[in-house]
Amino acid sequence: MAAEVEKLNLDNIIARLLEVRGSKPGKNVQLTENEIKGLCVKSREIFLSQPILLELEAPLKICGDVHGQYYDLLRLFEYGGFPPESNYLFLGDYVDRGKRRYNIKLWKTFTDCFNCLPVAAIIDEKIFCCHGGLSPDLQSMEQIRRIMRPTDVPDQGLLCDLLWSDPDKDVTGWGENDRGVSFTFGPEVVAKFLHKHDLDLICRAHQVVEDGYEFFAKRQLVTLFSAPNYCGEFDNAGSMMTVDETLMCSFQILKPADKKKFPYSAAGSGRPVTPPRNTPAPNAKKGKK
Repeated sequence: MAAEVEKLNLDNIIARLLEVRGSKPGKNVQLTENEIKGLCVKSREIFLSQPILLELEAPLKICGDVHGQYYDLLRLFEYGGFPPESNYLFLGDYVDRGKRRYNIKLWKTFTDCFNCLPVAAIIDEKIFCCHGGLSPDLQSMEQIRRIMRPTDVPDQGLLCDLLWSDPDKDVTGWGENDRGVSFTFGPEVVAKFLHKHDLDLICRAHQVVEDGYEFFAKRQLVTLFSAPNYCGEFDNAGSMMTVDETLMCSFQILKPADKKKFPYSAAGSGRPVTPPRNTPAPNAKKGKK
């Protein structure tokens, strides 16, 4: 595998991935199995060279779930500038909604890579970022720093909650999560957490929100979702949050496209679809442009 990594032509791979800019969604980029393995191995090395709790500086762009909607990822880069012109923080749920293409061995290579990802980030000591949300076990940031990688995600505890918990305006304190894993937490939990750690904002993903972003707890928490027309079943927009040098936050919106032109499918995903926040059913608002 080390030899495969050495042979990787990253510039060539990036060029091929960007060749489809401007094409309609559905045009494939052909990567060999060895190239994909090599990318996973190299990425794993980079992840392990970084702290599990990233400490980042603005300016940067923050994106929520993308769920393999590659053409929408390119749209985000068109808005914000292609790396390395701009720095990006992605909050997780990169995959899981496409059809299966490769074998179990390659799936394991991906899993070995994902098990080494950082799990949270703090921007300029003021914005706490994670995929899911808060945990009743989280008393000190040092607890996150002590999580050893590679690691599977346990069924309960701090790491599980950082990836799986959800805010809920109807909950006081901590509540049972309808997902069957982790907890929900109310507005006062957010306020106490921010006060205790001298933070201004929690930024998380993990749930479909109709406009691509949604505030909670008097704008002390924001949910980002960056996959418009999620799975071809929702009419949601996607969004990206830009944090400037002064920590002023603004939002760039990807409007939902015509689903007949740009289909996405959750077929064969193997996981339940990310639930929406405050949305009664898919396609609750049709015809949004």
